Amino acid sequence: MNKRVVITGIGGICGLGSCAADIWAAMCEGRSAIGVLSSPSLHDITARTGCAIRNLPQHEIDRKQILSMDRFSVLAVLAAREAVQQAGLTASDTNRYRLGATVGVGVCGWEAIEQDYRAMLLHGRKRTGAFTAPKVMPGAAAGHVSMDLGLRGPVYGVTSACSSSNHAIASAVDQIRCGRADVMVAGGADAPLIWGVVKSWEAMRVLSPDTCRPFSANRQGAVLGEGAGMIVLESYDHARARGAEILAELAGAGLSADAFDIAAQTIEGPEAAIRACLADAGLVPEDVDYLNAHGTGTRPNDQIETAAIKRAFGDHAYRMSVSSTKSMHAHCLGASGALELIACVMAIRHGIVPPTANYEQPDPDCDLDVTPNVARERKVKVTLSNSFAFAGTNAVLAIKAA
Repeated sequence: MNKRVVITGIGGICGLGSCAADIWAAMCEGRSAIGVLSSPSLHDITARTGCAIRNLPQHEIDRKQILSMDRFSVLAVLAAREAVQQAGLTASDTNRYRLGATVGVGVCGWEAIEQDYRAMLLHGRKRTGAFTAPKVMPGAAAGHVSMDLGLRGPVYGVTSACSSSNHAIASAVDQIRCGRADVMVAGGADAPLIWGVVKSWEAMRVLSPDTCRPFSANRQGAVLGEGAGMIVLESYDHARARGAEILAELAGAGLSADAFDIAAQTIEGPEAAIRACLADAGLVPEDVDYLNAHGTGTRPNDQIETAAIKRAFGDHAYRMSVSSTKSMHAHCLGASGALELIACVMAIRHGIVPPTANYEQPDPDCDLDVTPNVARERKVKVTLSNSFAFAGTNAVLAIKAA
């Protein structure tokens, strides 16, 4: 029998705020943090719109550790600390081998890579920084979270582009269900606002020149952002035994692959992931009150996702609430799913559906209730969170009231 897995802590940092509570407050206000990127290194970028973290909070990460950390790892540690603090967890000699971490990352340590390239190619330096290799590896964030918090159970990184967070969280659920861990700190982090990364996205012609308008007929593309989101997952029995406050239940996950194209999507792949998630969670379509959409703001993505939702939910697709919070925190790549999970947990706890900001014009191909511009009060017992990525790797999570 599968163990029930519950959420006992959440943490986040992105352009909307430096903690989960601030991020949620901004979402409820429908406030977008998207703006003009001010970094001088982005001087020749045409679409200089993005969602940056203006100032990192004081973090007191050990100086020796910080020397070996790229920005995405710092963000992961900050979000993980908040989640673990809320959960009231402490690693001790008796439990630390039962506590683990999985962190999803989409583009890894490009800040360190670019700094080294500039130093060597433009300024004549003969070698990279001593810690460049461990800084840039995709598993670095998970390693740093484990070192910072003293977690010695299953620890590893997950990378599947824009689905990385949801894949990492689904994998963490499996560790608990299989009995390899009692607690997993899971989520995602990314810091893609780097010249080379933004330039490569610009070359695909998918970046918006102004802002992110998911599902709006006049949308012009996606907007990149940076951030991290982390949650604490525990077996239900473990959480109850230590008297933890249970925020919600991670009821199920659905994974699929399009097996079609490195960049283009199918309808069938996302539909299959949604159906698999409902089945894993023991839910039927009518149980779902709110769906946090992948909703990137690109024309094909929004239309395909809408079609997949209609196929999976039937008539109920028009009765549940849908929104894309990327309209406010932008597309944080490997961190997006974890930030969106914060919205799902908080929607259940507060009975509020966050809006799709910047919405202006109805699109007949995206005709669901996308909660335009203004948050809505609604009793929310069950939510789904969609993440779909390049190479057709799809991951959907189901969260329900505990």
